[in-house]
Amino acid sequence: MYLKKRIGCLHAHYSNIEYIERTFQNDEDMELLHFVDPGVMQQVSKGMGDVARKVKEQIEWIASCDVDAILITCTNYIALLQDDATVDPSIPIIKIDELYFESICNVQQPITILFTNPMTVEGTMARLHQYAKHHEKSVTVVAKVIEHTFDLIMQGKKEAYSDAILQTLLSLTDEQRLISVAQLSMVDAAQQFEEQTAISVIHPLKPLVAVVKKSLCI
Repeated sequence: MYLKKRIGCLHAHYSNIEYIERTFQNDEDMELLHFVDPGVMQQVSKGMGDVARKVKEQIEWIASCDVDAILITCTNYIALLQDDATVDPSIPIIKIDELYFESICNVQQPITILFTNPMTVEGTMARLHQYAKHHEKSVTVVAKVIEHTFDLIMQGKKEAYSDAILQTLLSLTDEQRLISVAQLSMVDAAQQFEEQTAISVIHPLKPLVAVVKKSLCI
């Protein structure tokens, strides 16, 4: 009997599920199992609790659910992750931001990285520079927050949210810099922008499928 490879996906918000499902919708070799806990990031914002221990417990719980790999889609979760977070070293942990960072580091041009959630900027940029230093890469990046936008997606106003991102992307077309979006919730607007302008936007989903398949030897 043929068994699909099961991927345990850890998200900080329910909205990320659809992006991962859509990315792997044509891959019949895989089954996605989603785990969501927005409470961890609320604790981080309050500076409360031993959140690193909580994330470790989450990873161990996912590992116990007969998964073949674990995918983490939230940068702040990844930043809290300890090296020994899984009790089973045979289960690869795929950190979506590291794939994204590799894409950025492979570019030799200045890049503007867009965010909508101010809470993710510091952690993402710190990890990007740490990744670049570790891999002996040089990056020229500027982070920019699209103000007063993240509340829209949290309120379920997805169309208004994507339109705000699209308008910002269009306003940047004359700049002599590449453009990137750092959050999964921004990918729809980035893809719409690419279709309208034929200008490529770096985002976290582009390298994901190939890397997951490689990790699972598919």
